[in-house]
Amino acid sequence: MFISDDLQQRWWALEAKLVERFGKKPDLEAILFLIGLQETGFEAEKITKEQKQDLMHVAVCTLLQSSGYFIFEGKDPDNWPHFKQVKELPGNGIIEQENILKDHVLLYFDQMGF
Repeated sequence: MFISDDLQQRWWALEAKLVERFGKKPDLEAILFLIGLQETGFEAEKITKEQKQDLMHVAVCTLLQSSGYFIFEGKDPDNWPHFKQVKELPGNGIIEQENILKDHVLLYFDQMGF
């Protein structure tokens, strides 16, 4: 499955806004990282690879909970959110899954008024 023209146009518009804001074009991983930071409020001078992966995981769960793939279970003592997967993720291939994530990223930023 290829990316639809509408999704591609909306994605390019978001990328343009992020370039204006941050001065460089972020890829999907960088955008997920930003969402993870936003959702957790995590701050650190140095972020480990594991923390970066955790932040991206929080982002994916946060994004996909709006479509019922995950439910929020609560926060741990370190204030990290935890989710439970409640249904299988759609998409057979990487491109289809990436498009689903991009669509949810666009919805997230729209809901945030960005």
